Amino acid sequence: MRSFKYLAAAALLLAACTPKTSIDCTVAQAPGAKIEVRQLDMNVYKLLDTLRTDASGRIRCSVDVEPGDPEFVYLFYKNTKIASLLLEPGMKVSVKADTLGNFEVEGSPESVKLRDRELSYARFQKDMDATLDPSELSRIYITHYRDNIKYVVANMKSLTVVPVLFEQLDTYTPVFNQSTDAILFRKVCDSLATVYPQSRYLKSLEAETARRENALKLRNLVESAEQRGYPELNLPDVNGKRVQLSGTGAKVVLLHFWNSADATHKMFNLDVLLPQWERWHSKGFEIYAVDVNPDKSGWASVVRSQNLPWINVNDGRGTASSSLLLFNVTTVPASFLLTDGAMTTKNIGGEDALQKELQRLLK
Repeated sequence: MRSFKYLAAAALLLAACTPKTSIDCTVAQAPGAKIEVRQLDMNVYKLLDTLRTDASGRIRCSVDVEPGDPEFVYLFYKNTKIASLLLEPGMKVSVKADTLGNFEVEGSPESVKLRDRELSYARFQKDMDATLDPSELSRIYITHYRDNIKYVVANMKSLTVVPVLFEQLDTYTPVFNQSTDAILFRKVCDSLATVYPQSRYLKSLEAETARRENALKLRNLVESAEQRGYPELNLPDVNGKRVQLSGTGAKVVLLHFWNSADATHKMFNLDVLLPQWERWHSKGFEIYAVDVNPDKSGWASVVRSQNLPWINVNDGRGTASSSLLLFNVTTVPASFLLTDGAMTTKNIGGEDALQKELQRLLK
């Protein structure tokens, strides 16, 4: 109990010793104006305080900033952002602003960087809005994109790169819209992790980086499928051994997506697939069955209890499996016939269609 009291007292002392970060802002020609102090919380703003300027347009406030975890803090007049700040513990920041969004800042070099990048982004948006010529729009975009890359590469350990990486051309299109940008995102994450490992802004960037890396992986898989005529799959079987779709060695392969938790799918195995496999396997027919049940132990139990003789795989990701995306599968069951390195048919709907195709391909 005594040691707990000592630890609690030490924690309180540490909190008390963490210096407050102060903001002294003067808003030109805005006496008695209401100014909101907001903190960026992932992709939304959290209101920290609402203040009234004095007769000279001045406000003063303090913000809690934890060591090693800088905060993005913004000042708003009505709905206009009049100052953007990236604050660290103990800073004394002085801001001179107007109600239109123009401001100067002293006492925070990172805030100066942040302001400069926002000005660059604003000029880019203005230039894009001012022209309809496609070639000019392309030139403006490429210039800004390259400028952003140069800034990010030169400031890998600055959190100011986070809003740069999240810039948008419009609601649906990011400025960094190349699939290979995932490589740059990863480098930034790794660099920032050496300086701000606990930052929630880094965690947000990490999530976006993972999404982009997955998209890049899928693009590479699709591109590598050009020689085969279908995307490659390399998924684990019931023994954990990975099996490639292209490595079955069969002339005709039925790629079958199913759910081992569905009774009708299990019946389809025995009533339809098994008779066809037994009839045609010796003539070059194989089944590559991809289960979408995330319960891998349940799936393995079904495979063994039904004595399914073909290739059975499951990556345990359920409906989030990239295999579904690669073959544009939205519902299961779904089946495709692959022969001689190409997809010969679209989704095969039933037993009669399957039998007819096998007779045609393996007669």
